[in-house]
Amino acid sequence: MRILRSAALAILAVAALAGCSNSQSAAPESPQSDLLGRTFVSTTVEGTPIPGGGPLTVEFAEPDRIAATAGCNRAVGTADFSNGVIVTGPLATTMMACMGDNADSDQWLASFFAAQPSWSLEGNTLTLRTDETTVTLLDRKIAQPDRPLTGTTWVVDTTITPDAVTSSLAIDNAAATLQIADDGTLSGSTGCNSFTGKAGVSGETITFGPLATTRRACPPDTAEVEQAVLATLTGTATATVESDRLQLMNTNGSGLGLHAQ
Repeated sequence: MRILRSAALAILAVAALAGCSNSQSAAPESPQSDLLGRTFVSTTVEGTPIPGGGPLTVEFAEPDRIAATAGCNRAVGTADFSNGVIVTGPLATTMMACMGDNADSDQWLASFFAAQPSWSLEGNTLTLRTDETTVTLLDRKIAQPDRPLTGTTWVVDTTITPDAVTSSLAIDNAAATLQIADDGTLSGSTGCNSFTGKAGVSGETITFGPLATTRRACPPDTAEVEQAVLATLTGTATATVESDRLQLMNTNGSGLGLHAQ
C-alpha cells in the first residue's frame, strides 16, 4: 500500500508539473508582437491633415512603448495596445522649434494619440483610426529604404550637443552639406566655407582626417553652424542611417542630424 500510495503521489506531481508547463506555454502573446522592432511611415491621411504634410512616423522599438513624430519633434512614452486600441501614457517630446508649416504638427500628433486611435496591421500596412482621421502607414523598410552612407549628399538640419537638439532658420539657411565618396574622399560645406578631407568608414564608425577649408568670414549665425559642423567632423563619430536621415554623433559630444539631398 505504501508503494502504491507513493506511486500515486508521483503521478499526481508529474501531472501538476505538466499542467504548469502547459499553462506557461499557453501564455497569451502580446498584442504588440507583430509591431515590435518596426517603424511605419504614413502614406495617406484622410480627415484632419498633418500641418506641413508630415509624414507621421511611428516606431515600436520596445514592448509597451511607442515613439512618433509628425514632422517636427519626437514624442516617446508608454502605450497599451490591447483590444485593438492604442492608449498612451504621458508623452515626452524633444524641444526643437517647429518652423513654417510644421509649426502645428506637434499639436496634431498630441491630439491624434489623445483620441486613442484603433489600430490594425495587414502585412506591411498599419492603419490608425480616430473618429476624425484615418492614417495609413507602410513599413519604413519598404516605404523609405535606408540611403547609403557613402555616395549620398547629406544636408544638415539639426545640431546636437549634450544639452540640446536644435533646429533653426539659421541652420536651414546655411544648408551645410557632407558627402563621403566610396574611396573615402570627404567634401562639403559648413554653410559658409567649403572643405575637403578623408574619412575612413568601418561599419557605423567614421574616422575623420584633417580637413582643409576655405577661410571666408561668416555672419554670426552661420559661424555657429560652421563650428557645430567642424566639431562633429573631428576625430571619430558614429553614423546611424534611418531611411533618408543620418545622425552623426562624435565622441566629443557634438553631433549633427542630416537628411539626404
